[in-house]
Amino acid sequence: MFKRLAIVFILGFFTVFCSAQQVRPAKSSEIYRELKTLKHLPKVLYLAAHPDDENTGLLSWLINDQNVETGYLSLTRGDGGQNLLGTEQGAALGLIRTHELLEARKLDGAQQFFTRAIDFGFSKNTDDTFKQWDADSITADVVWVIRKFRPDVIICRFPPTAAAGHGQHAASAVVAEKAFKLAGDQTAFPNQLKYVSVFQPERILWNTFRFGSTNTTAENQLKATVGQYDAQLGMGYGELAGLSRSLHKSQGAGTQSVAGVRTEYFSPVLGDQAKATLFERIPMNWSDRGINDIDELIDITLLSFDYNHPDKSLHGLLMLRKKIAELQDVNLRKDKLAAIDHIILSCTGFMGEMVTNQAEAVAGDSYNFRLNVIARSSVPVLLEQVNWINQTDNLNRRVSGDSLLTIERKIQIPAGAALTEPYWLEKPAKNAATFSVTNDTLIGLSENESALNVVLSLKIGTEQFKVKLPLSFKKLDPVKGDVVEQLRIVPALGLSFAEPVYFAREKEGLAVTLRLKATKSINYGKVDFKIGNVIVKTFTGINLPENTVTIKDFLIPAEDLSKIKTSQNKLEAVFSAEQNTFTKGQVLIQYPHLPSLQYFVPATTWLLKGDIKVLAKKVGYIQGAGDLIPEFLSQAGLQVDVLTEADILNPAKLATYDAIVTGVRVINTEKRIKNWQPALKAYVENGGTMVMQYNTTQDMALQDFGVYPFTISGKRVTEENASVKFLNPNHKLLNYPNKITTQDFSGWVQERGAYFPDQWDNRYEPLFEMNDTGEEPLKGSTLYAKYGKGNFIYTPLAFFRQLPAGNVGAARLFFNFISAGK
Repeated sequence: MFKRLAIVFILGFFTVFCSAQQVRPAKSSEIYRELKTLKHLPKVLYLAAHPDDENTGLLSWLINDQNVETGYLSLTRGDGGQNLLGTEQGAALGLIRTHELLEARKLDGAQQFFTRAIDFGFSKNTDDTFKQWDADSITADVVWVIRKFRPDVIICRFPPTAAAGHGQHAASAVVAEKAFKLAGDQTAFPNQLKYVSVFQPERILWNTFRFGSTNTTAENQLKATVGQYDAQLGMGYGELAGLSRSLHKSQGAGTQSVAGVRTEYFSPVLGDQAKATLFERIPMNWSDRGINDIDELIDITLLSFDYNHPDKSLHGLLMLRKKIAELQDVNLRKDKLAAIDHIILSCTGFMGEMVTNQAEAVAGDSYNFRLNVIARSSVPVLLEQVNWINQTDNLNRRVSGDSLLTIERKIQIPAGAALTEPYWLEKPAKNAATFSVTNDTLIGLSENESALNVVLSLKIGTEQFKVKLPLSFKKLDPVKGDVVEQLRIVPALGLSFAEPVYFAREKEGLAVTLRLKATKSINYGKVDFKIGNVIVKTFTGINLPENTVTIKDFLIPAEDLSKIKTSQNKLEAVFSAEQNTFTKGQVLIQYPHLPSLQYFVPATTWLLKGDIKVLAKKVGYIQGAGDLIPEFLSQAGLQVDVLTEADILNPAKLATYDAIVTGVRVINTEKRIKNWQPALKAYVENGGTMVMQYNTTQDMALQDFGVYPFTISGKRVTEENASVKFLNPNHKLLNYPNKITTQDFSGWVQERGAYFPDQWDNRYEPLFEMNDTGEEPLKGSTLYAKYGKGNFIYTPLAFFRQLPAGNVGAARLFFNFISAGK
């Protein structure tokens, strides 16, 4: 662990943790809060397993009332969760949830950290969790964050017991306790000590809770009153917490903003036990450390602070900066210098940006940029020097006086510039539970620090400052106004398959479609389609104009497909041109509440071949929270129509479909389903087949959504390889048109299914029995009922994960379901 060091100093905690594309001044109320935080020395690290596990009310209080630096360490990025916004799963969902956390942190002011752990889905206990997670590597990551952030107090959201409600929740507490014991040990993870020193927090506590019927609080526990009204915010901390938590939009985590004070409870775990406050016997300010002069200077600055003219504090702040620079404590000096540098820059009213009108760039090419800088200060701000990446200019120009200085410059992107993508997605994951990070010093960071920056040398008063401005893309959006985002470095050619799955049929050629995005012109290119080391087919003579996206079909002849002998195959596309090889495609995620997010994946798709039959020809699909089932069925040769309300309420229209499939969580996300239910039941009664995927118990549009009554629960089978018992092996759904065996449940990913029904009318027939290790068998994974002339199937099996992953057995079973009326 810890192979090399790559540290970028970018205006201390502000830009490192907020990833600003512009450097902008904080508002006066924020500057005042930062001054109060500068006065206080303790740090707090809150620790849990997932995005949205954090107690945002407590974080808001710690930062804005107690004025202590606070961070949230989420062991995972939430990759295994559900998605209410779209079809993204796995790494793409984790990237979305990472940035939802960062948006939340912008509101409550906390810093954000992660480990390499992957959220592999729901687990029921720590034994299950640590079968997936490597406890030592995750503990090492937490120790690294502790040694780097150096918190005096660690607060766990969960206990290490079943009361945590989720195996990963409990595991976060187990790891936290181990890391607390090891962070101050010179013999623990010694390779880290090349870059950080050991550090022993004072105490670790558990933030006890009332969740539903579970109450772990007690009046003899340490208590803190939170939620107070803050006039500078114009709201209480509970109200701020509601806004912050509601930014977890992919999880449907909208939360009420609750005014008024409330009590938080804490139970001691390890270290020095506190009786009255979280910070007992911990130095709160500089005077507690015997550094009275710094405390006095901060107090004078706070007393004289002018909200309308924060620049009046600059002389005192520059004097204070000199005092902090003389500190002997290296870590304290580094932290507080970063903090005061941001305060000083904000007090000058400084804004800087380095922007182009190009959203994407290719390494080695040159682009036109604009440097915009301005300062609004009575104290002179001098722009002494600009390092333009490949050249340095001495300017010595004053940027005070509220006048914008613009300098245009053509900048060449370094030939070796890396593609823009999250550091944890640059390489394939080590396994299903741990990301691979090649530069270990990046561990803990919420995202990459910008590698392409213009560096300004400023002189404020008599002090020197370095300011890094990331190369950015700026545009005027007709709805949002100015949009400033990271400049995305992309390859000269990106390629990806149009579909995640293709079906090869006997004695038929296969048409596959590639999306070819050429940022530079391509002449006489060729593409090889490969399975493993075997080239199935090569196509040559491909020409692509610059800055174009081409959707191109390739027909692989039947004789070439005959080389393929297995049923599930990963088909890879490799494009070559002018001695360059391209193997990856861009994944671009864009939602209104997030910046544009980009990463790259190999150009691969699943090619399924063999004994896979489907008799249904035409399927109607009712959208839920988002899945890729329609695309999968289309590739299987079916006509798939996404149904509108008018379609659903038209009996003649519905009667034309062999089956109706509902998207995942349709009962939770589509409130009109209550009005559609009579029409859907009539469709089944008249001979139709309806396949309903899983729903949850949260925010249900209606309770009675089956043809007969049943009740869903939180029960699930999380072990994707759990054995499956067929309750009626002769049932038509298990034999026609595909003969289903236990082999069809091999190779499933993440889970068998979730939110199984636990009670149902006796007119339903359960098809399977399955369970996690050591638990009672569950029969609610699939319920079948004959209703009138038709068929109703409720299945919380995780087809929405298995089918895009190319699982042949899951496809065969799902095809039997939608063919039930044939």
